[in-house]
Amino acid sequence: MRAIRARDTKPELAVRKILHRLGFRFRLHVRALPGTPDIVFPKHKAVILVHGCFWHGHRCHMFKVPGTRTDFWLSKISANQKRDRAALLALAAAGWRVLTIWECALKGPTRLTPEDLAQLSASWLLSDAPTCELGPDGLREEYGSSDPASEVQ
Repeated sequence: MRAIRARDTKPELAVRKILHRLGFRFRLHVRALPGTPDIVFPKHKAVILVHGCFWHGHRCHMFKVPGTRTDFWLSKISANQKRDRAALLALAAAGWRVLTIWECALKGPTRLTPEDLAQLSASWLLSDAPTCELGPDGLREEYGSSDPASEVQ
């Protein structure tokens, strides 16, 4: 697991490249903010988190619970989800809007086209829309009211 990157992942680089091409300027991995968001737009008071579907327990075709050491992985992913939720709530309390972009929106058979990804991300950034997530099915409100710990099982 030492080889797993926390920053500058392929999905994150793809999102950054698209946003930069559209003219958005941003800061990366601002440690002063809760959860150290991947991409920060101070001008828009918005952040983007690029989440891997496996590591963050997204219910999609890219997530599969490993057959070995299942309890360890479920515990680890559940802890990641709790940490994500705490960071999301802290960012919202500080007045930041959060867009979570899931890896499945960038890869796999259900991925969005780069043009769709650019259009959806840009329209969210330029709006006053609340915290949302972006998956293969487009933008939707983040998490809802469910407990993130119960999402992985």
